[in-house]
Formats: sequence, structure tokens, C-alpha cells
Amino acid sequence: MKRRIISFILATLSIAILFLIAGSVGGCAGERPDPKNPVIITMWHNYGGQMQSVMDELIDEFNSTIGRKKGIIISVTSISASKDMQEKLYMIAAGDPGAPEMPDIVTTYPKTALILYEQGLLAPLDEQFSTKELDAYLPQFIKEGRLSDGKLYVFPIAKSTEVLFVNQTLFDRFSAATGVQLDRLATFEGIAEAAVKYYEWTDSLTPNIANDGKTFFTADSWFNLAQVGVAQLGGEFVFSDFLNVTSDLYKRIWDFSVLPALAGGYAVTDSYSSDLSKTGEIVCSLGSTAGILFYGDSITYPDNTIEAVAYSILPYPVFRGGEKIALQRGGGMCVKRSTPKKEYAAALFIKWFTQPEQNMRFVYSTGYLPVTKEAFENNMKQEIYTAKTPNLKKLLEAATYMYKEYAFLIPPNYEQFDSLSKAYESELKRLMMEGRQSVIQGNKTPTMVSEELYGNFVNP
Repeated sequence: MKRRIISFILATLSIAILFLIAGSVGGCAGERPDPKNPVIITMWHNYGGQMQSVMDELIDEFNSTIGRKKGIIISVTSISASKDMQEKLYMIAAGDPGAPEMPDIVTTYPKTALILYEQGLLAPLDEQFSTKELDAYLPQFIKEGRLSDGKLYVFPIAKSTEVLFVNQTLFDRFSAATGVQLDRLATFEGIAEAAVKYYEWTDSLTPNIANDGKTFFTADSWFNLAQVGVAQLGGEFVFSDFLNVTSDLYKRIWDFSVLPALAGGYAVTDSYSSDLSKTGEIVCSLGSTAGILFYGDSITYPDNTIEAVAYSILPYPVFRGGEKIALQRGGGMCVKRSTPKKEYAAALFIKWFTQPEQNMRFVYSTGYLPVTKEAFENNMKQEIYTAKTPNLKKLLEAATYMYKEYAFLIPPNYEQFDSLSKAYESELKRLMMEGRQSVIQGNKTPTMVSEELYGNFVNP
């Protein structure tokens, strides 16, 4: 009799525990959407052009299939640039009386999501996904979406990294005249050497005009280059409230960044590298894979003549002796903390949206990268064969190689990070431009000027 009683108690407890688990993972039936009374999930996103068109198509498809079956309607209520959306989200986080109502889903970056999280406005997404489901995504992409409490708040939908864009037409002329081969650009040191040689070669073409050589290289973000470069060499560049610019490892970054600029080999500007490339002012540049749409297939020279050109797209360069590391970039979708029903519905849409078939349709031909392992390992191969343009094909090949061979650096996410990066970028460019003028106007070598500038940089 005692055994029967104990067995009955254990069975009852087991059933109760199962109900508790089911309720904590998926919510009770009353917390699920009802097809007869659909729940409307509002959404803001920042995608324009082709990505907006595909986003619209996918949302319509979801609403008419899975959404209709489950009782979920996704309604886009705002489409705006990242900066404008960020301002609205900051107003919401600050409790501004004029702030709009926060949507159920919003696309944003981790740094903005952190502000919303600190005000208790975001729902953690871990409980909406099983461990098996999360394992299907690239772990570094998931990791970037975890905020200070370790929970997942920014779900990856499209990512980018940085690659080296090379105007192969211009490079071939340079190579034929100097013997510099394309594989030299696999290292940062090789790029620096090629940049100085390119300036000297182009300067020699007009011997009667001094200092009219052409620039070879630029980076869309010298700060990104610094933090990735130090990481490649095994160090750390960014700390909570300062940048480590006094280490021997960073000095290698400085020498790469500044010395060739003083010798005339780098373009130092606030313009995007794609703009400089389209006018033939540079031969190669470091930029986001998402910038592929802005690189054309021709150069328009100052006299309005147009020349057709071809590009090579190479994996991110590595400092000699360093590890293959590149930066990962891009935002994701956040879900507003609201009701279990709405949070479940929003997460269900995100699951569907990031499945390989839908995700590849969203990122295809944009330069953004998918977020699941299956998409990288299977779907990307097919996309390479069916790529609409040569540039896109080359980009996908470079990105697939980097997925296999590289580790990806996740940028820090805290309040001071933006100000540190902006201050570094601004000061470095100022010194590069001033130093170049000192070399042209004075009798000092680039090495002498660089050492003086570095001393001022680390001890302002």
C-alpha cells in the first residue's frame, strides 16, 4: 500500500513538473495566438532599396502562410534610416513625452539595444528558442546579441564583415610596370609596401611635376583596422575607458597606418572608399561586404571619360605572423517586453525569417551574410554559382573562405565605445594629413615625421 501511495505521489509530481516546464517554455494555450483572433505584431526596420522590397515580400509570405495558420500578423509601421530610428528609440528609453510607442519588433544594433535593455524594455529570447534551435546559428553571431546579463536580446538576421576591394584593371597596369603581384596584398605589410611603390611609380610618370603621385589604399574605418590588427597579433586594443596605443603591438598598427600615408600612398578622407574607387583615386580599400552594391564596374575620370574596370575581392588582410581574424558587423531584431502571446508571436516570426531559405533570399545580392551554419555550408555554394554579377560571385567566394578560415571579432558594447572610436578616427586622420604636408614642405623623412607624431599621439 505504501509503495502504491508513493508511486501515485511521484506520478502526480512528474505530471505537475511537466506542466510547469511546458508553461515556462511555450506558455499555456491562452498565451498562444488564436487564428480566429490574430495578434498584430508591429515592426520597425531600417532596410531600404532592394532589402526593403525583399523584406516586404517575406512579410507578406509569412502573413499568408505561417502567420495565417498561427494567428499572427506582422505589420510594418515605420521604415527609416538607422540614425533616425536610433533617435526615436533613445526617446522611448528616456521616457520622452513626445516619444512614439515602441514596436513589438525593431531592427537595431547591440549598442542601441543596450539602452533599451537597461530600461527593461526588451524581452530575452533564449526562452523562445531551444538549445538545438540556437545551435543552428553561427555562435559568434548569437554571442554578439547577448547583453550584460548574458541573455539574448538582439537576434541576428544579417551580418557583414570586411574585405579588401581591389580594382584589378588599375592594379594590373601597376603590376606590369613594377612586378608587384596580387598576393602581396594578403598582408598589411604588403599593402603598405605596394602603396608607397604605387605612389612613386605614378609620380615618376610626370617627372616635370613634383609630388603628383597617386594614392593606392584607404580604409573605411582606421579604428576597425586598429582593433582587428592588434587582435590578430594577440593583443587587446580597446579597454573600458581607454585605447592601448603604447604597446609594441599597436606600434605596428601605427606604422602601417601612418608611414605610407606620409609617403603619399594612402588616401585620407571622410569619403567612402567606394566613391574614391569609382573616380580612380585609389586602387584598393578595406570596407564592409555590405558595400558591394556601391562599387560599380567603371571609373569616371575628372575629364568625364569613362573606363570599364574589373574588381578582385580578397579576404581580410593579416599582419605578418598574426592570426586570421576579421570584424563582424551588423544588427538584428529585438522584441519588446510585453505579453507572453506577443513575445511568442514575434519570436516565431524571427525563427521563420532566419531559416536558410528565407534568410538567403533576404541577404542575396546585398553583400550581407546569412546567419545559420546550414546557409553558409550549403546555400552559399549555390548562390556562388547563380550570382547575378561577377563582383557578387567574388564577394561570396571570399566570405565563404573567411567563414571557414577566420575567427570573427565582436566589438565591445558599452557607452564610451563610440566616443573612443570617433576620437581615434578623427585624431589619426588629422595627424596623417598634417604629417603629409610636413613631409612635402619640409626636409624630414616620413619615418622622422611619423616618430614625432607618434610621440605626440601617445603623450598629447
